Amino acid sequence: MALGEPDARAAITFVGTDRIEVLRFTGDAAGDRGGADVVRYATLGMSAQPMADPADPLADPVRGPRAELLLTVRARRADTDKALRPLAVLAASPQVEGVIVAPGGSLEVGEPLWPGAPFSSVLVAEPGGLVEDLELPAPMDPVRFLPLLPMTANEAAWKRVHGAGALEARWLARGTDLRDPLRRSVSLED
Repeated sequence: MALGEPDARAAITFVGTDRIEVLRFTGDAAGDRGGADVVRYATLGMSAQPMADPADPLADPVRGPRAELLLTVRARRADTDKALRPLAVLAASPQVEGVIVAPGGSLEVGEPLWPGAPFSSVLVAEPGGLVEDLELPAPMDPVRFLPLLPMTANEAAWKRVHGAGALEARWLARGTDLRDPLRRSVSLED
């Protein structure tokens, strides 16, 4: 795997779904761009089946988008290992709720991502930065590794009105450290 060997893993099975694992990578195992100051979490199992529109009565069991989720945060600033269950819930959402997870979308867990976190939702970012797509045998679509960017409630509301690109531009313009597990909401005032 592009991230090295995981140093911890947890598995969760929801009724009626495939098993979802969340792998933790710390220090040098988190990838050469991570360094010792980050921890990365990656789901495993979300891509076992393609995502499909729940309203489609003839969903293709082979073709369709496949993805896994990646979350990167600064190490030792918060108890982010408690994010394992919320990440598994997000990874199970295509099977449980029929959600198609794609860049620019939002996912909500309804509770803090970890104890004391100011985030209960995430923005799904563009893939291809840290982990390249995993090609599968034809006719299956490749597995895309989608980074998750934690959002505060105010950021999530602002994103619903202005769009994902506008929120990402605001984070960039303000120099927001999206890996800080304790960061405050970016200023949303013009």
